[in-house]
Amino acid sequence: MHRSQLAALLSVFLLVVAGCSAPISTPGSPPTDAPPTETTDTSSTSSWPDDPPTDRLGWEAGYWHNESIDVNQSDGLNATEREAFVARTMARVEVVRDLEFTDPVPVEVISRAEYRNQSDDDSDPVHADWNDQVWESLLLVGEDRTIEQVFDEIYGGAVLGYYSPSEDRIVIVSDSDTPAIDRRTLAHELHHALQDQHFGINGSPATQDAQLAENGLVEGDARYVDRLYEDRCDAGEWECVPRPERSSGGGSLDFPVFLTIYTPYSEGPTFVTELHERGGWEAVNDAYENRPVSTEQVLHPEAYPDERPVDVTIEDRSSADWTRYDTDPVGDTVGEASIFAMFWKHGAIDKTDLQRNPGPYSAYNYTSAPSAGWGGDLVVPYRPASDEVAEANPNDRGYVWKTVWDTEKDAEQFERAYLTTTLKLRLGATRVAPNTYVVEKGPFADAYRVTRRGNTVTIVNAPTVEELDEIHG
Repeated sequence: MHRSQLAALLSVFLLVVAGCSAPISTPGSPPTDAPPTETTDTSSTSSWPDDPPTDRLGWEAGYWHNESIDVNQSDGLNATEREAFVARTMARVEVVRDLEFTDPVPVEVISRAEYRNQSDDDSDPVHADWNDQVWESLLLVGEDRTIEQVFDEIYGGAVLGYYSPSEDRIVIVSDSDTPAIDRRTLAHELHHALQDQHFGINGSPATQDAQLAENGLVEGDARYVDRLYEDRCDAGEWECVPRPERSSGGGSLDFPVFLTIYTPYSEGPTFVTELHERGGWEAVNDAYENRPVSTEQVLHPEAYPDERPVDVTIEDRSSADWTRYDTDPVGDTVGEASIFAMFWKHGAIDKTDLQRNPGPYSAYNYTSAPSAGWGGDLVVPYRPASDEVAEANPNDRGYVWKTVWDTEKDAEQFERAYLTTTLKLRLGATRVAPNTYVVEKGPFADAYRVTRRGNTVTIVNAPTVEELDEIHG
């Protein structure tokens, strides 16, 4: 099975949004006695009680959660400072999240050159071509670029570090042998290790929408915790290491694509807040046994866990000149959040609504009339059956995108926003036959057939009008 490029990207995105940490000799054994009271002495830890005989919440590797530590990272952190900073942060994450670390968390530093060598590229060109059609179906990335190029532009040199579930370690990407650590970032990454130890966060669902949805829980939990952590610092409840200044990293930003992949980080905290308000941390823990399966559930927590997407299928009706890609799965589900980003890009919704009434701990509001009411969808990309023709004409591709909506009214709203505002007004499509339109110029220059039957809207894309029937007659 191909691992979706978006799944790989989301693990990288974690680096940018929640990025950095640093090496440590990690945890030891735990406690049972009462935690010490807070002190403001940052020059010594000698007044603190002895290490407890058994592990306990709020104590890790010799440090209590409210213990003072002698850390000055104006010139980076030495090994002793890192050990203290990371151990105390682990203890604090335990207190906030009410979960105990079960194992040490190795934290390593690699150079940026080493990271780039690791990242240079084991991607499957067939899958990459398939994935380009998925993003093109959303009218987010046209034929003048690939989605890989867009991702590279977004991230540039901004990767700071990450937690790797497959290796059970945190990796810091640094231009210095003594990197500084952002306390909130460190709490975030350590919380990913805590999640992995208790619930497992390795692996990824098969579709774009399901990946964004599951990451809504994982990233929402981590961002909720790092915000609660930061709240204690801001309120003076905890004495905290000052946060270092950060550079922007130099990447450029295709905002609509960014908006899509940012969904878990923006909407996840609101989703987790809702779960926490329903039943405390136990309700959040239980969600890992029944993870959200669509961005609809994350954007609308009232839809979780009962409202599940419908199973959408598309019959292959292509001619001998066209074929589906040899991928597993053969199609992708893009979901409500990605559809929202499409309409936001093309002005089919009021762009100012993005920052109107976001939920708790969220940056944006991803809800709109044309994207709400989503019930399920499937995008199946097509390529010329002849490899020779496909290689000679890399932009001659197509797709069938079927969307199913909760009601006919929801389907009408989607069709109107897609056809009238996006295709005709923004992309300049002209009607050449019933339900058939042609975009003459630009990165989305193609033929489109848009049909609605009841609560289902089907879009067929091809290089020419004649090839629409050859792809999906």
